[in-house]
Amino acid sequence: MTRRPFLPIACIALFSPATHAQQEVTALQPVVVTAQGKAQDSQMVPITLDVIGAERLDDSVAVDLSDLDPLVPGLDIRAHQPTEPMLSIRGIGTLDYGIGTDPAVGVYIDGIYQTRAGGALLALNDVERVEVLKGPQGALLGRNTAAGALAIVTRELGDTVEAKARVRMGNQGRRYGDALLNLPLSPSQALRLSVLDNRSDGWICDARSGRHYGKDGEWGSRASWRWNISPATRVLASWTHDRLDEPASAGISLVPLSDDPREAAPFPASPSSYRDPRHAPLHDDTGDGHSARRYDSATLDVRHRFGSATLSARGAWTGYTLSHTEDADGTDHVVTHLDTGVEGRGHSAYGELRLSGATPRLDWTLGTSLWRENAAQTSLARANTDTVDTLARNRGLPTGPPDGSVYGYFDAMLRQAGMPWRLLGEPIGEQIDNHLRTRAAAIFADATWHLTGRIDLVAGLRYTRDNKLFSWYTPARSAPGLDRSLDEMEQAGVLALAAQLAHTTSQALRAALSRNLLYADAVGRNVLRRNRWSDTSPRLALHWQLAPSAMAYASVAKGYKAGGYNAVQVNSIFAPEHVWNLEAGLKTRQPAWGFLFNMAAFTYRYDDRQALTLIPTTSGAGVPQYRVSNTDQQAKGLELETRWRPLGELQMGLIATWTDVTYRHAITAGGLDLAGQPSGEPTLAYALDAGYRWHDVADGDLSFTAIHGYRGANRCNDDSRLQGNCAPGTPFAVGGARRRTDLRLDWSSAGDHWGVGLYATNLFNQRYVESIGNVTTAVLGTPWAYVTSPRSWGVELRASL
Repeated sequence: MTRRPFLPIACIALFSPATHAQQEVTALQPVVVTAQGKAQDSQMVPITLDVIGAERLDDSVAVDLSDLDPLVPGLDIRAHQPTEPMLSIRGIGTLDYGIGTDPAVGVYIDGIYQTRAGGALLALNDVERVEVLKGPQGALLGRNTAAGALAIVTRELGDTVEAKARVRMGNQGRRYGDALLNLPLSPSQALRLSVLDNRSDGWICDARSGRHYGKDGEWGSRASWRWNISPATRVLASWTHDRLDEPASAGISLVPLSDDPREAAPFPASPSSYRDPRHAPLHDDTGDGHSARRYDSATLDVRHRFGSATLSARGAWTGYTLSHTEDADGTDHVVTHLDTGVEGRGHSAYGELRLSGATPRLDWTLGTSLWRENAAQTSLARANTDTVDTLARNRGLPTGPPDGSVYGYFDAMLRQAGMPWRLLGEPIGEQIDNHLRTRAAAIFADATWHLTGRIDLVAGLRYTRDNKLFSWYTPARSAPGLDRSLDEMEQAGVLALAAQLAHTTSQALRAALSRNLLYADAVGRNVLRRNRWSDTSPRLALHWQLAPSAMAYASVAKGYKAGGYNAVQVNSIFAPEHVWNLEAGLKTRQPAWGFLFNMAAFTYRYDDRQALTLIPTTSGAGVPQYRVSNTDQQAKGLELETRWRPLGELQMGLIATWTDVTYRHAITAGGLDLAGQPSGEPTLAYALDAGYRWHDVADGDLSFTAIHGYRGANRCNDDSRLQGNCAPGTPFAVGGARRRTDLRLDWSSAGDHWGVGLYATNLFNQRYVESIGNVTTAVLGTPWAYVTSPRSWGVELRASL
């Protein structure tokens, strides 16, 4: 019963008779979308499509796409690292942060593809709607849409003066503000400016330092200019700037430790003794843990209409820098210290030429596009000599000294002898440098044949060619303080004495103390790979108008994601992804009943999925690493959407998805065969909403909105414990079912010139353990976990001309 609580509500919405006078029923207005590159009623699009309009964005107090996660079942956005978000739709996604891989979910802003480095998670600044296209869109949108796409559509420039401002203040030190100015420059030109600033003090503090985590710190701005050169020719230019500077995500240790910074964690870690991170203190010793991003983008869109055809030329340039560092051990103890991070920069350019037209029998589009990207990324790891000793003891490495240490035994001898050199407490840093150059070109065609007055045939085809050049360079580890001591010890002859005690030579000892432990492959060599991939992605759909307000469709479509490389695995390569999707659906809107009902059934085959998984490794010190592996999957599922407006001002809605995703072929690095087992995607997810509006309240309108989202528990497989997605045997649930309820009460004056609102997100303060970080569990005994944020609430004030 607890897994199907939405069914009674769905039955009421589907089958209850009208109990109010017919004149009280208000028809649901059509929602116009551009999912297929042209303006259409969403009910006429033969694609499973969820649309989040501006009003819903306001109701949910959404700042970026990650805030939409509970509103769109089947969409999963992991934003623990906002500079490197991971998106998936229907269980298809790329869980990787390296520049060697591309995302499986394409994100577009006004038709322009966004780059990997947080461009998918920009502030929702002056947005009209977000269209979520589910299922592969290779023919329609191109590469890197194997799962689907998120299309963000900003508000169009107006021909009248418009000015708005809004502020929000709430708990956790919330301070949010946005402003908009639309200014006609002439009868044919207009300028639109918008800014957004989002700040908070965070929801958790470091128990020792008092530093705040879970903070928000983002600034976004956008400028658009439109020039209608003639009734047939339009020029649109825009500039977007986004800046993010926040502390790193809070990884909370699962192992209770004392205040002694030299106490190592119990090893091996025992899941049955883990403490619940929802009630545990945070200890972070990075010192500079942060997520920072700077993003700039310029676009130019020129369209000219002649006769029944339209020619459009579109170009865009994007540049970014990013920096991310976080604690990888969840403790502030010097003997288990490990930080990881990424620094990157890049720029891309996109150009598209599109010719489209319509006749009584045929709507058609022809086009070509070119994409270029240059990017650089450095993957970082920072530890110290004390951590190396802990690792050596825990793994039983043959170090030589009787206590199993690498540095501690000799450091103690130096202290006893009164010598000035110290080996413990010295920082050690390692890194891998990557460079990427991508060139992708495509030609495409799409057409809709009106076979009869009620039946349309939709066909599309896109050919893509990808060229990639990728490099790895692993420099020798950096430990200036340690190396200085070793140099002086070698000159004084002390290192030779230490080598005798370790039963080795001074040269071998120095080499062992200087080698890389984490990134140990191809040290000092630049490794280069160049590859070319091509793909032809079709789509075919039959669209049958059953009645003026009802449409049925059936479709087959292919999605493609380019091949790539593992940023931290030297000389690695993996094949492109291919997804074939079969789908059949029904869309209907009954204006007289104020009722909308959509449903779809789908099945897909997913080949060569590029998944980021934690794998044991025998290189270096044996620290497990996140690497990309290829698996094959299959799925089947159902989508449901219904909206009902039984009264003029009462509206209810339900969006639900049921999905069964399993592996067809998957062999883990440890030899586990996962064939036939679930991939981890929950079976059930849904979102319920209800709202009511009262008129003539204090010379204005009062509205109330409630939104409830549910996402089922992760489905576990034999590899889930290592990946941290499931953790049987722990005193708390990991990856369990999640629920969130949001409320908003809002009043607006006549003409909406000013208003005030009260909101609460996660009203019932539901907290969940999302996943466990096991990077250091097998070597340091220090697992940690991500926990969802607590309830937030606030007040909103706004004014407009």
